[in-house]
Amino acid sequence: MRRLVVLLAVVLLVMTLAGCAPGPNTLTDSPDQDGEVAGFWLGIWHGIIAPVTFIISLFSDKVDMYEVHNTGGWYNFGFLLGMMIVFGGSGGGAARKRRRYD
Repeated sequence: MRRLVVLLAVVLLVMTLAGCAPGPNTLTDSPDQDGEVAGFWLGIWHGIIAPVTFIISLFSDKVDMYEVHNTGGWYNFGFLLGMMIVFGGSGGGAARKRRRYD
């Protein structure tokens, strides 16, 4: 019985992780309806405004958080950099002064 539970847990974990795996973006390096491809700088901007566009995208089908017509890796890097600018990156907690409890 214990082996069955462990096996089911492993299968569930694998299926969950496989369901979260991203697929390829077939629109990378292809221009949008205006003939433009989003690059690094637009990626930074989209990362900065991502919290606002996420909320708007919940109520509107015309707004997306992420531009699929992008340059690939550089756009992704800019998007993550923009998100780190908004949320303080990973060093914000380490830079804060820790309060000691005696």
